[in-house]
Amino acid sequence: MFGKKNIQAGIQQTKLATLIAQDVRITGDVEFADGLRLDGQIRGNVTGKPGAKTLLVLSESSAVEGNVHGYDIVANGRIVGDVIAEHFVELKANAHVTGNIRYAQLQMECGAVVEGRLTKLEGGTAPDLLLAAPEPAADDASPA
Repeated sequence: MFGKKNIQAGIQQTKLATLIAQDVRITGDVEFADGLRLDGQIRGNVTGKPGAKTLLVLSESSAVEGNVHGYDIVANGRIVGDVIAEHFVELKANAHVTGNIRYAQLQMECGAVVEGRLTKLEGGTAPDLLLAAPEPAADDASPA
């Protein structure tokens, strides 16, 4: 109604095709399609396949040092880096994100910690927004 695009609430992808176990540590970028459950640690960017409705689930034991980008994201571990969820991001009680989060829809449980900005995606696509320069804060403006 009123020309707004209806967005389906909640997670759309339910298939978890890949598991990275708790005793696995990866150094390097990871790209996945469908769904990925991370119980281990990744030092690098974690990215869902562009254009795919991916699901990333980070368990309580997981840790990512790098940027995270996906369609649907459920986080219950530690992320040091920026997060972009094209559709839906759910931060469980043990989630700890040190970085900015850009999202279309957000659900956050009591206990989750975000040390950064929360920004709702408005128009455009998330990959385009990744490349855009951040807007300067009002206090950064030079005097006229």
